[in-house]
Amino acid sequence: MSEPIPFGERLASVFAAYGRLCVGLDPHASLLERWGQPDSAEGLREFGLRVIEAAADRVGILKPQIAFFERHGAAGYAVLERLLAEAREAGLLVIADVKRGDIGTTVEAYGEAWLRRGSSLEADAMTISAYQGLGSIEQVMAAAETAGKGLFVLAATSNPEAAAIQRAVLQQSSRAGHTVAGAITQGVISWNQGRADAASNSFGSIGVVFGATTDLRAAGIPTDVDPPRPGLPVLAPGFGHQGAEPGDLRVRLGGYAPGVIANESRSLLSAGPDGLADAIARRADEYGAAGA
Repeated sequence: MSEPIPFGERLASVFAAYGRLCVGLDPHASLLERWGQPDSAEGLREFGLRVIEAAADRVGILKPQIAFFERHGAAGYAVLERLLAEAREAGLLVIADVKRGDIGTTVEAYGEAWLRRGSSLEADAMTISAYQGLGSIEQVMAAAETAGKGLFVLAATSNPEAAAIQRAVLQQSSRAGHTVAGAITQGVISWNQGRADAASNSFGSIGVVFGATTDLRAAGIPTDVDPPRPGLPVLAPGFGHQGAEPGDLRVRLGGYAPGVIANESRSLLSAGPDGLADAIARRADEYGAAGA
């Protein structure tokens, strides 16, 4: 098996070729109905194949929300396995939005399921939770890098109920005085900077999740910073339907803007199967015009 290309390097290539737009593959029951598909494994398959077809060669990143497949049990996972393979075959960088998190061998097993080369659920990156401490996922971070994969660690999400935890100030740790969100962000930056190949890559392989509509400063994450070196990949859901626009990217995310993946799902998928390709192409052009 050939030496894997680091995820950060592959992400930089996608940005250069297609820009920042990421299509969220979120087969809500209401969207399936709108697309004329049944709320079943068959409906998931047809929906997913049409989304992949529309996204290929128009954008470079696809983010399937795993919960919408998991709700259909084994049949949903069988469809997901096929769609992950189809997306990779189409040249899309796939981020599995699984938000797994645990400690020890349990979290390592999650990493193997989603990031191991040859796994039936293999993706290019996965979302992960570190609220048992960033140290709890270090083995997965190391394994991801070895396999040329990426991780996006939840840091500052946009759901209001998260603020009480994410904005809490640490009292006892090497990052005492930081908010939880700020400590996670700085910890990921430090991890990337400590890698042996950090100087040669424009982006690290470990990133964070920032909600695009989140007030990062209120979360203890200053945005008036120089871009980290290597750059910090940032998965930013909340563009489109939730209110953030392409022109907002640099204003909202400041020094983190160079690494932002702008995720949109319902704002694109609502165009339906016949209008999706045009909606993706148009939106990709808007990000390009905004310099994003």
